[in-house]
Amino acid sequence: MRALRSHAVGGPETLQLDDLPDPKAGSGELLVRVRAAAINFPDTLIIEDKYQLKPPRPFAPGGEVAGEVEAVGEGVSGWAVGDRLVAAPGFGGLSEKIVINARTAFRLPEERSFVEGAALLLTYATSIHALLDRGKLQAGQTVLVLGAAGGVGLAAVELAKAYEARVIAAVSSEEKAQAARDAGADEAIVYPQGPFDKDAQKALAQQFKDAVGGAGADIVYDPVGGDYAEPALRAIGWEGRYLVVGFPAGIPKLPLNLTLLKSCDVCGVFWGAFAMRDPKANAAHVEQLFRWWDEGKITPRISATFPLERAGEAITAIAERRAIGKLVVQL
Repeated sequence: MRALRSHAVGGPETLQLDDLPDPKAGSGELLVRVRAAAINFPDTLIIEDKYQLKPPRPFAPGGEVAGEVEAVGEGVSGWAVGDRLVAAPGFGGLSEKIVINARTAFRLPEERSFVEGAALLLTYATSIHALLDRGKLQAGQTVLVLGAAGGVGLAAVELAKAYEARVIAAVSSEEKAQAARDAGADEAIVYPQGPFDKDAQKALAQQFKDAVGGAGADIVYDPVGGDYAEPALRAIGWEGRYLVVGFPAGIPKLPLNLTLLKSCDVCGVFWGAFAMRDPKANAAHVEQLFRWWDEGKITPRISATFPLERAGEAITAIAERRAIGKLVVQL
């Protein structure tokens, strides 16, 4: 089989296309023929040893896959050769074949393509966990979504609207603003590119406050971080929830006096750990996602597909925050 692997710490240009023996399914595992693998921001970090998960090298990035079962390991029930599935293994997806824990797999409906399936799980499961479990979202509340045209951002917009929230999407270009509106955002604002000095941060905070309204945001969904974080926190309402999702703009430092003044919560969102610690709750979320997918309330936006040998280009686009929605590698 072929696999695009990281042999040394570095960017996408360091990845190498290798020919390897096929892996074998062990006890409790499935051997999967990967048909599509989505690229997400963690893929840009993991190859540079900047992610919390640090697999031994050489390894293939690619934390989210769709494919077909090729072999069923000992002790696995409910799966058969040829079954279609999606899974989020964390890494290894940029390989023609991968072994996964059977308990982490979900069935892919026949009417959905592998490319569509690969684009669903990680971003939408992260966002539904963030909004419901950590954000305690209720109908009618106001949600400010930063980075609202990225994979998790668009997922958060669609899911918040499915829960009948008011959604303000914050993005870095008019093209991305239109993507957020297309996903259902009630309003989209275009913020300037950071980094920001104090005056610029103050102006950005006012832009956020004007957009969410005088009562402030009930939830701030932040997959961006950096200099955008404090201005967004300043726009939060009384007893609001600030959801920490990611840091492509850098890890911010927040003035904790703001949390006292707003009586608000700063909530970390680590979907991978949640899925491992509470698989039943995660499975219930995924079932809800599939129902809403059938009803048309959510639709993964895939802006481009790439062959395996060009997967590095997709990782670069994600790292540079140029992508709208999801980028998917077809194998």
